[in-house]
Amino acid sequence: MLKIDGHQHFWKYNAERDNWITEEMAVLRSDYLPIQLEPLLKQHGFSGSVVIQSAQHKEENIFQLKNAVKYDFIKGVVGWVDLQAENLEEKLEAMLPYEKLKGFRHILQGEADRALMLNPQFQRGMKSLSRFGYTYDLLILPDQLIYARELVAAHPGQAFVVDHLGKPDIKNQHLDDWAKDINGLAEYENIYCKVSGMVTEADLQHWKKADFRPYLDVLFESFGTERLIFGSDWPVCLLAASYDEVFGIMEDYMAGFSKDEQARFWGLNALDFYQISI
Repeated sequence: MLKIDGHQHFWKYNAERDNWITEEMAVLRSDYLPIQLEPLLKQHGFSGSVVIQSAQHKEENIFQLKNAVKYDFIKGVVGWVDLQAENLEEKLEAMLPYEKLKGFRHILQGEADRALMLNPQFQRGMKSLSRFGYTYDLLILPDQLIYARELVAAHPGQAFVVDHLGKPDIKNQHLDDWAKDINGLAEYENIYCKVSGMVTEADLQHWKKADFRPYLDVLFESFGTERLIFGSDWPVCLLAASYDEVFGIMEDYMAGFSKDEQARFWGLNALDFYQISI
């Protein structure tokens, strides 16, 4: 069965740039590079991965694309671009030669304006993404799911994916409001969801596999097996779990699904969404 890790990161640690990595996250204050991830992918039967931006500047795209050229297992890159830039289309056109550049992401979860994605300039930028055929990763918190629904509805031709389930509060077992909003978002066929980042929304030191089942049940009921993508969120997952443990959570959960359903979840959905050729 072909497997693709649909969400992971690389960086050369820079304390000034990576100021989101606090003292409590000290394990992440190090370089995390393709040479470290490749053996983990092979160990768990993955054919490749999609690397996602973690910094918001143009050098980030250069760094990730250089890695993608050097390492064949990197099947796609989700970079960063300022969607509100006046010369956005010029920037997007300049990036077209990079075949592994599949889409973009902005760290919307950290914005003071929780509804920034509905800003007219942002919406204009989204129309440009659609014209150029790029995907868009939504990194948001639960309070932003209602805005995401409006954004997705306004751009039916744009391919969206919400990262990390929309980051529900698994640690405190807050389920109902998140479930209502994620169900509403899933009504739109142009949005997928990544089953990623769960362990870092749970109790970092004391999580159990059973903690995730209610949230996974909601996701699979809402999106089905056709619009869910596995992502390890390595190395951020190391705050709470090893790669093997993250993989094991979903390996156990998926055991009761058919081979076709498992194939979609573990790899085919990522290929379809990011338009990856293997």
